[in-house]
Parts: sequence; structure tokens; C-alpha cells
Amino acid sequence: MPASDLAGAKSVIEWAALDSPVGTLYLAASGKGLRSVCFEHHWEARRRRLSPGGGAEWLRADDPAGAASALARYFEGELDAPCGLEARPEGSAFQQDVWASLRQVPAGATVTYAQLATTSGHPRAARAVGGAMAANPLAVVVPCHRVVAAGGGPGGYGGGRQAKAWLLGHERRFA
Repeated sequence: MPASDLAGAKSVIEWAALDSPVGTLYLAASGKGLRSVCFEHHWEARRRRLSPGGGAEWLRADDPAGAASALARYFEGELDAPCGLEARPEGSAFQQDVWASLRQVPAGATVTYAQLATTSGHPRAARAVGGAMAANPLAVVVPCHRVVAAGGGPGGYGGGRQAKAWLLGHERRFA
């Protein structure tokens, strides 16, 4: 039985920092699978959410849940590499619906918040989809950079507009 399943035992979270064309990405995984892919400026807050009260043991790893190698391949042009990752983002049932639908949007394509609301089964929740994008704990893997504003503008992105533009351009080059 894994130590994380024992009563009173600390959970173990493996983490790594990955240099990428859009900046350093921080990855975290546990026995539950990939839990976080975030930009450097979100890392400390994400660590606190993954280990409330400091109750986890953090271990540096080369390739937590295979995410570092999958993302490296993605940045080299293998756009489907993150698709096979065992992604376990924590969120509400609504967020889970939205993130699952978003993972179905092909690389190089974009959808609007309203389109994503409809495909996720919540056609009247376009604004709430924006909130789900802001709470997305798996940047690039749950590709919220593929969501754009209804008028065609880029919309927001937790990694910044430059990173979003780079990711969309990268995907269009290789799609």
C-alpha cells in the first residue's frame, strides 16, 4: 500500500521545473496523477493549494507523471504528447466538465467561451467558463490558451498574452 494511503501518513508530491519557450513551468504530481502545470508566478500559491497546512512531502523529480517529457515533446512540435497524461485536476463538477471538453479541442484550433460552455453541457454559462479557465491547474495540458473571446480577441490567459500568442502560433505551425 502506498504511503499516501496510510492513515496519518504525509502525501508525497513530486515536482519539477521545466524551462520552456513560454517561461519556466512548474509541474507537480502525486499518486493521483498530474496535479499541476503552472507558470512561475503561480507556483507558490499552487503549492499551498496542493498541500494545505504543509501536509505533503515535496520531492524533486525529473519527470513527474511523465509530464516533463510529454511537455518537452509538445514544445518540439509533437502537439498531441500531453494528451496521454493522467491528468487529475481538482475542481468542481462544472470545472471538470469544462476542462474535459477543452481537452477535446484539437491543437491549432480555438473556441470561444460560449462554444466551450455549449460543448461542456452548460450552454448558458459562458461567463462561468471564464472562471473555470482562470482556475485551470494544468496549463498547456488542459489547453485554456485555445479559448478566445467572442469577437476574436485573445481573451485572458494566466501565463500572459505573450505566452498565449506563442502557444497558438506554435500549434498552428505544427498542426
